Amino acid sequence: MTEEERQYLKQRCGGSWKLVLRFLLAGEACSRREKSQAIAGPGHSIAVTSKGVVYSFGSNSSGQLGHGTTEEEWRPHQIRSLQGIRIIQAAAGAGRTMLISDGGQVYAFGKDSFGEVEYGVQGSKLVTTPQLVESLKNIDVVQAAIGNFFTAVLSREGRVYTFSWGNESKLGHHTEPNDLEPYPLLGALEDIPVVQIAAGYCYLLALACQPSGMSVYSVGCGLGGKLGHGTKTDEKYPRLIEQFQTLNLQPVVVAAGAWHAAVVGKDGRVCTWGWGRYGCLGHGNEDCESVPKVVEALSNVKAVHVATGDYTTFVVSDDGDVYSFGCGESSSLGHNTAAADEQGNRHTNVLSPEIVTSLKQVNERVVQVSLTNSIYWNAHTFALTASGKLYAFGAGDKGQLGVELAANQTERANPERVDIDLS
Repeated sequence: MTEEERQYLKQRCGGSWKLVLRFLLAGEACSRREKSQAIAGPGHSIAVTSKGVVYSFGSNSSGQLGHGTTEEEWRPHQIRSLQGIRIIQAAAGAGRTMLISDGGQVYAFGKDSFGEVEYGVQGSKLVTTPQLVESLKNIDVVQAAIGNFFTAVLSREGRVYTFSWGNESKLGHHTEPNDLEPYPLLGALEDIPVVQIAAGYCYLLALACQPSGMSVYSVGCGLGGKLGHGTKTDEKYPRLIEQFQTLNLQPVVVAAGAWHAAVVGKDGRVCTWGWGRYGCLGHGNEDCESVPKVVEALSNVKAVHVATGDYTTFVVSDDGDVYSFGCGESSSLGHNTAAADEQGNRHTNVLSPEIVTSLKQVNERVVQVSLTNSIYWNAHTFALTASGKLYAFGAGDKGQLGVELAANQTERANPERVDIDLS
């Protein structure tokens, strides 16, 4: 970071170097930047080693694996064209992938449109190898998030930019699909540094760093109460979720599922809100919650990480235990110890958090979970351990698990080690 950039960041942090330090540490903690990570995308998967080497596997109909072809890959393959470039963060959407280098540059491949990535009008060409996103060359990017109708990126100094979000009368569910120019997110976050972004189906969450502590803002489509403001109305500009102050909870990690959201607090509490279908909020029912609500069933667990998908939620505790709840389709919850022919038991929905015993049996401390965040694809799940081992379960019909399946098998009920070392 140049001296000019440091001074600009200090200015965004209210002139406080102490707040600058909090901002930098919070960003590193919540996004696993410059650490190994695995992304369970819609039908395809991306794995990044701690050294910044990228592997991809799974569906490749749009070239989203980055290997120069459109052929499926059932085993992890390194993206050779990135040799010499250290990748620190990855994002995956339907048919497209974005990678961010340690120099803040963004590479994209797959479908060449930024919005409406799952259906509707698409870009006219497929990009099958990583290409530098020219419109972001002058922005030092540290994170990307791909929603269904928009893409968002976060700059090193904490500014949020969006593609295809549309003008102020068009929210995330009405966009220009081929809008290739990034626009700063206007409103309350213009002068507040953001440390993490999370994209849902048609809404965006931002974890912000303020003198009073960490806070969460939301913008976009409010159906189901997933914006967290006590209503189901849309928000044209980012709006502070005030409920965390009422709960006396300092958010440190935020996750945006397709239709519901979750936060981990500094004290280890977990809050969820939005659509409660299949029990994905963990409150023992399928009710919607329009403001964040503490998951009481986890009151004796100190959480450090949360991941959300399509009506599915995973929580990782400080001792490495993993809990999951919500939709049991595709065996993606990990509670699948029943015999293979007992489909009803294997796909049971879970209304309250249950420990994933199949992961506990691998005798490794889990540090990150990633699951498919798409309503159009069967879900799969990754669990990454502290030693860099990667375990996969759930849907594997396109090779997205990175493990071989038996004949006529389309999913794995129990975690299996992927033959790749991410340490």
